[in-house]
Amino acid sequence: MAEVTGGPDWLAGGFGLYVHWPFCAAKCPYCDFNSHVTAQIDQAAWLEAYRIEIERISAETPGRVLRSIFFGGGTPSLMEPEVVDGVISAARAAWGFTNDIEITLEANPSSVERGRFAGYADAGVNRLSMGVQALNDHDLRRLGRLHSVAEARAAFEVARGCFPRVSFDLIYARQDQSRGAWAAELREALAMAVDHLSLYQLSIEEGTAFGARAAAGGLRGLPSDDLSADMYLETQDILGVAGMPAYEVSNHARDDAESRHNLIYWRQGDWAGVGPGAHGRLTIDGVRWATEAHRAPGAWLAAVRSGSGELPRSALPMEEQATEYLL
Repeated sequence: MAEVTGGPDWLAGGFGLYVHWPFCAAKCPYCDFNSHVTAQIDQAAWLEAYRIEIERISAETPGRVLRSIFFGGGTPSLMEPEVVDGVISAARAAWGFTNDIEITLEANPSSVERGRFAGYADAGVNRLSMGVQALNDHDLRRLGRLHSVAEARAAFEVARGCFPRVSFDLIYARQDQSRGAWAAELREALAMAVDHLSLYQLSIEEGTAFGARAAAGGLRGLPSDDLSADMYLETQDILGVAGMPAYEVSNHARDDAESRHNLIYWRQGDWAGVGPGAHGRLTIDGVRWATEAHRAPGAWLAAVRSGSGELPRSALPMEEQATEYLL
């Protein structure tokens, strides 16, 4: 399909593509996402599987125009640039793009990964979301991160030279973190930030290393609920004064710098989800379907080769759609 040069989206909420890359160099102790550590990855096989799924879903959704593509994970900056380029090319052929399509890739700031940034930009990525998580080395080690603050700053500068839009993430309500220390770190982040910040309160989830440690009484120094709430409120105050108010619970942006992919979710648009554990919402013949893919990477690859990486779909009744919209 030729690239679309104008016209409205198929629905006011828009249409997007979420691509899940399930692999990481190491599993962070707080992470409950569908991510896996493996020594060998056949990247050509993964590209072929993504292409097959994109073609399958596009056959069900003709005439639509992609407003956004989001490479999430896992750690998508472990993907070879050729794989990212292949996925973007397959998506363009399947649906076509709006003129101002947003193509986001999540990245970590290690030296290996930032060496791929120029390749991602050449492939068409125009927005990078970087997992910095903390601006002091002690807390980065506690969070199980593999980079230092210096590496994060260096990667951020490389990213600014490669991409027109760059965002980064921080986690707060960390162990032994005071309200004053978080406020200072937040102002330091604002001095770096361009137009978007994602600020997540640390949550202790079952099935994670932090969850097991907390259950055993070994995760000390976590802030009280009241202190965590105070940090949240201070975050809203500081970012509001700086001209980057919240447009979601954890995401802050200057005017017109919101993640367009995130807005598709919140405006109840449709999105195709491909990759292990990916969720989607597709409206077909007036019925809105919730889609979910097999979670295990090997099971997903095998399912794709057998015809579809999806689990059985479920139709969303109007009451559930209304609840999703309200949330």
